[in-house]
Amino acid sequence: MAGSSSITLDEALDLTRTGDVWLFRGRAAADRAIQMTTNSPVNHVGMSVVIDDLPPLMWHAELGRSLPDLWSGSHHRGAQLHDLREAVLVWANRYGQRAWLRQLDRPVSREMENAVLRTIARLDGTPFPSTARLAARWARGRVPVKRRPGDRDLETAYCAEVVALAYQAMGLLPGERRPSWYDPGRFWSGDDLDLSGGAGLGGEIAVRIPPSGARAGRSVAEDA
Repeated sequence: MAGSSSITLDEALDLTRTGDVWLFRGRAAADRAIQMTTNSPVNHVGMSVVIDDLPPLMWHAELGRSLPDLWSGSHHRGAQLHDLREAVLVWANRYGQRAWLRQLDRPVSREMENAVLRTIARLDGTPFPSTARLAARWARGRVPVKRRPGDRDLETAYCAEVVALAYQAMGLLPGERRPSWYDPGRFWSGDDLDLSGGAGLGGEIAVRIPPSGARAGRSVAEDA
């Protein structure tokens, strides 16, 4: 299955496990602004959270608030935990985004799952940064300065940062690197993410989304 060039959304939901990443690329002005601001081929990244009998979930951060955050039970912007199917459908059908799945090639232990849940508990609801702040943070993240002990929590959180912090908590990324070093393109196969312990992410698998009556091509900013 992992070698397939494309799969259906149902197949992807059956296949995905905690730590897999979802990548999105849109063509709206706001999407292209993020791609240009972060010099990235994609404008959004989220992470699968698949634990016990719960339906597959997505941990990510976005400007919109169209879906209920399943951690807090409310609608809000910023860092959110969503039903994975509903999140992908919103990004594909409402925002007009293409979607890809990349699978983590290492099993995730119970300790790693608990680390993800602690990260979600700490960061859920953290606001999404403005475009100007995002650009400044991304620029600072290029500077090779090690993370300080006080950098653990963020005043605002961008999608790649909340995924990176979850990966750091799981021991898959070095903890001393600032979250702002990461952008969605770091999780694309053209960039070397350099995961710890010999772990890696498989190639992008295009996910075929069922059609919807919702108008495609809408920007996430329209749900702000």
